[in-house]
Amino acid sequence: MTIVLPCYNEQDHVIDEVERICKAMDASGHTYELLAVDDCSTDDTLARLEAAAPQFPNMQVVPFHRNGGSGTVRRIGSQQARGDIVVWTDADMSYPNERIPDLIDILDQDPTIDQVVGARTTEEGTHKFLRVPAKWFIRKVAERLAGQKIPDLNSGLRAFRKDVAEPYLKLLPPGFSCVTTITLAFMSNQHDIRYVPIDYFKRSGSSKFHFVHDAYRYILQVLRMVMYFNPLKVLMPLALWLLGLGVAKGILDMILHPLRFAINTVLIFVTGLIIASMALLADLIVRSRGDT
Repeated sequence: MTIVLPCYNEQDHVIDEVERICKAMDASGHTYELLAVDDCSTDDTLARLEAAAPQFPNMQVVPFHRNGGSGTVRRIGSQQARGDIVVWTDADMSYPNERIPDLIDILDQDPTIDQVVGARTTEEGTHKFLRVPAKWFIRKVAERLAGQKIPDLNSGLRAFRKDVAEPYLKLLPPGFSCVTTITLAFMSNQHDIRYVPIDYFKRSGSSKFHFVHDAYRYILQVLRMVMYFNPLKVLMPLALWLLGLGVAKGILDMILHPLRFAINTVLIFVTGLIIASMALLADLIVRSRGDT
């Protein structure tokens, strides 16, 4: 199995994180490789990883020559992985990485499970008073569109089967919403996901999360993924609502002004027809695409 560890400006604690992961994996008896990917850090993260590499024979240091974002790191790391199981986590000491063997054991013991996600029981990130309601709203939108309960939509600690994930790796965006993407991709294609409660700790170092920008991208990515796999879920409710509103407004027009429809009534009804047509066409494209 392969552990993909994105590292960006984590010089003060990255070796502690690598040591914690390797210690847990060595004790578990699993064969593994650790891909420590330096995402073009501006501090001494890469130098410290390279200096420590001889101490950790299962670690491979992968330097990026330009900053690609955590999603790019995870995509390329997953594509290069030699293991049949891929683990994603972070290097900021926030996730209980000593529990990685527990996630792998679940996949080994139950072949019907394709992904195991560490569901955080607390929120310790920056902008907590804004993040909690925003993440709750985004998660509820995702649950509504995916048709399933999602205990943690964007946990950074997860393990999944590489062969199942490969068709979806091309969909991963460069930023933090890559974890949301892989969750919705699995759910939209009926791949079983199991959630395991985990502790979550305050991160070491400074956060790379920008609330307004990244929250906006999360919402867009949720809509984009559901549109990619099931566009009827997004478009058809709006189309039916507009059509129903147009019919109701038309009946009212007939009562108030016999044989005469208001212009806005026609516009509402035609808009509903256009969106419904787009929804059906998009669904036809999805069904004929062959990757769902």
